Amino acid sequence: MERLDKFLCDSGAGTRSQVKLVLKAGRVTVDGKPEKDGSRKIDPAKNEVMLDGSALRGQYRAVFLMNKPEGYVTATEDPVEKTVMELLPPEIRHLGLKPVGRLDKATEGLLLFTNDGELLHRLISPKKEVPKIYYARHEGSATEADVEAFRRGLTLADGTVCRSAVLTPLGKGESLVTVCEGKYHQVRRMMASRGMTVAYLERRQEGALTLGNLPRGCVRELNAREIRELEESAGLAE
Repeated sequence: MERLDKFLCDSGAGTRSQVKLVLKAGRVTVDGKPEKDGSRKIDPAKNEVMLDGSALRGQYRAVFLMNKPEGYVTATEDPVEKTVMELLPPEIRHLGLKPVGRLDKATEGLLLFTNDGELLHRLISPKKEVPKIYYARHEGSATEADVEAFRRGLTLADGTVCRSAVLTPLGKGESLVTVCEGKYHQVRRMMASRGMTVAYLERRQEGALTLGNLPRGCVRELNAREIRELEESAGLAE
């Protein structure tokens, strides 16, 4: 089930503001009856939605989670490198999926894919502050001074300003790093700026989503509850 106004937007009827006007004008019918309430819940598989007498099919919104292995670049195509798109099962490649953000070639772990453009842009926007947790193996050990430096935010050697982050030492040469933005090689560069060169990096969590027991190189589709939680973290929940 989904909101009628969301279905109309996904079907290309217009932006949210345009869809409100379309509904107000009485141009939409559901199962043959005029409908002006955009908050009405519909089932696209059962309800016939029409705009100006033409049936709308909507769009199947897909969100998948991958446990990315190292050695693949996060891109839809690359003339030289292997891309994460090659890891998607053939049966879902027609869905128009795109990676949400990026993981470096050498970085493993949680990577989302979706064909929902608005969700994608909200998730990668630093304004939404969706937390991402990384596990790092690195040189040396994180100190309280390092923890405080991450908390205050770091300015890197090239002038890049990194916002406040959470550094959680796990023991000698191991830490968790929580960031809410995705600058180029950010976690590796932040760690290196404090003398802790990263040897291995894995993204373990994004928002409420975790890798769970998903094998490396595999993907799974998110269920309705997980998508709802993701929407909430991205500020899209109704």
